[in-house]
Amino acid sequence: MKIKFGIVGCGHIAKRHAKHISQNKLAELVAVYDINNENAKSLASHFNNVAVANSLDELISNKEIDILNICTPNGTHASIAIEALKAKKHVLVEKPMALHVADCEQMIEVAKANNKSLFVVKQNRFNPPVQWVKKVVEKGSFGELFQVSLNCFWNRNENYYNQSNWRGTKDNDGGILYTQFSHFIDILMYLCGDVEDVKGFTNNFKHKYNEIEDAAHFAFKLTNGAIGSLACTVNAFDNNLEGSITLFYEHATLKIGGKYLNTLEFLKGEKPEKLPSISATVANDYGSYEGSMSNHDKVIENVVKALKGEEPIMTSADEGAKVVEAIEKFYSSVR
Repeated sequence: MKIKFGIVGCGHIAKRHAKHISQNKLAELVAVYDINNENAKSLASHFNNVAVANSLDELISNKEIDILNICTPNGTHASIAIEALKAKKHVLVEKPMALHVADCEQMIEVAKANNKSLFVVKQNRFNPPVQWVKKVVEKGSFGELFQVSLNCFWNRNENYYNQSNWRGTKDNDGGILYTQFSHFIDILMYLCGDVEDVKGFTNNFKHKYNEIEDAAHFAFKLTNGAIGSLACTVNAFDNNLEGSITLFYEHATLKIGGKYLNTLEFLKGEKPEKLPSISATVANDYGSYEGSMSNHDKVIENVVKALKGEEPIMTSADEGAKVVEAIEKFYSSVR
């Protein structure tokens, strides 16, 4: 039996969701909704037998739908997810899970109360270099983690922000740690553990028309005692430059790099862990800019298999909430 999906929010990322749902033999896209009805009609027109709902209530009340994919602005994720979960739908929410950890906790509580699964999109976890490092780290081959450096140097220009009325706003975007770099913070925690003590700086150097920062630098400690830094910007000239994490272990130093954590750039160590020849697929291409890695096919596959009881959820709601909690700590350090 196929898992039947609905999509709310029919912008760029929804097109990727819809494509991979349609390509999965065990999934089916049933209906879509967007506050801009033309966007919903445009998305539905590319797929057979996909209904266009006239309201969010109509979409959520559709009895055919097993799971709702939330592809709306960041600030709307929590309220839509809670409404869908109360209507007995499973939910897959795009990053970030929400803009406040209190909202994440409410989403989790409602999911449990209604016995429904709550998935969070963190597609960079599927990057082959990330998966390889995760397995080696879990074996303990590298020894104790001393230090980590996370660098995210991207470009987002005025045209990018002008494409929507929510990007760059405090209430619906939230900041570059939510919209551009939450995937990288997720990988930091996925490989290294939780963030605790944070000190940092943010500024808006170039995007004065926005309500949020365009650059940030933080120093932090992890709960395991390691120290770290996060440097991020959307001011890289002309295009995305780097998205990397460098890890300094007792027995090895390694870097997952490229623009999107998509290559294993180097590994130097005492123990004979051979540097594998692995790289991830292409990034999400939105025409005038690129996003993180294009692994939404793997996200949809995991959702389908998890709902069928065939494998665990790759990114649980608890893990999604921890990323939001960490981002709140980063921002609290500069307020």
